[in-house]
Amino acid sequence: MNHQISRLFAALLLGTCMATTYAADKKEAAPTEAAVKKSDAGICHDKSSPSYGNTKKFTAFASMDECMKSGGKAPAGAPSAAADPVKKSESGLCHDKSSPHYERTKKFTEFKTMDECMKSGGKLPK
Repeated sequence: MNHQISRLFAALLLGTCMATTYAADKKEAAPTEAAVKKSDAGICHDKSSPSYGNTKKFTAFASMDECMKSGGKAPAGAPSAAADPVKKSESGLCHDKSSPHYERTKKFTEFKTMDECMKSGGKLPK
């Protein structure tokens, strides 16, 4: 009888350890989804992009704007921001529509994207 209790205890202990390990693995296997994924090719995909689910190697960003400011590009066929151009001020700062200085920037060079403005020598506002 004592031998059966030892076996039962060992089985119970082994089962508990395996369940704990499995639960820990499950938590690591399901990270929070990124709002925007910048692929290795430098393309920013938000959840509305058909390629979002297929993008496995990526850098995560909280917003499309953050991804674009990091040098990412919008996917082909994505709506452009042509209605709201990026403004490079005379002091060389690039302001997109989300910048608090966007409306106040009156003398500027217009760019289609933040990436184009940065490549022209512009800098992000502080």
